[in-house]
Amino acid sequence: MKARNKIRSMEQAEVLCGELRRKGRRLVFTNGCFDLLHVGHLRYLEAAAALGDFLVVGVNSDRSVQAIKGSQRPIVPEWARSEMVAGLHCVDCVVVFDTPDPLLLIQRLTPHVLVKGADWPEDRIVGADWVRSHGGRVERIPLVEGFSSTFLIEKILGLTAP
Repeated sequence: MKARNKIRSMEQAEVLCGELRRKGRRLVFTNGCFDLLHVGHLRYLEAAAALGDFLVVGVNSDRSVQAIKGSQRPIVPEWARSEMVAGLHCVDCVVVFDTPDPLLLIQRLTPHVLVKGADWPEDRIVGADWVRSHGGRVERIPLVEGFSSTFLIEKILGLTAP
């Protein structure tokens, strides 16, 4: 399947996830900016996909990234970031969201498993209460040391040691 065909609107993803849920498939959701795609992203998404049958990735819109990370971000526009994430073998569906956090998307999809990086304390994971209240669980995945979009940008700009 072409990567662009995996990119869905929130409404399309909600219908698709409902159909998969009725078929007994285990839905996994995670989200992020995915500004400069790197090995840390790949390993994180592979680990998330292994927790269920169908991985949905919420990708922050350009406006959402700017609100979170400042006016100089994102480096890569949302259409390209979402297509790159969708092109990964472990990702089944991508939804771009334009809010500061993915709570509405999580509520609409109600995944069985909500995944975030281990750098997020569980009590700060948006949607965790919703998922648990619907019988799901929250998983935190260790990050790959030395890989983050921010770190890579700082390295390119010579702000960190090589």
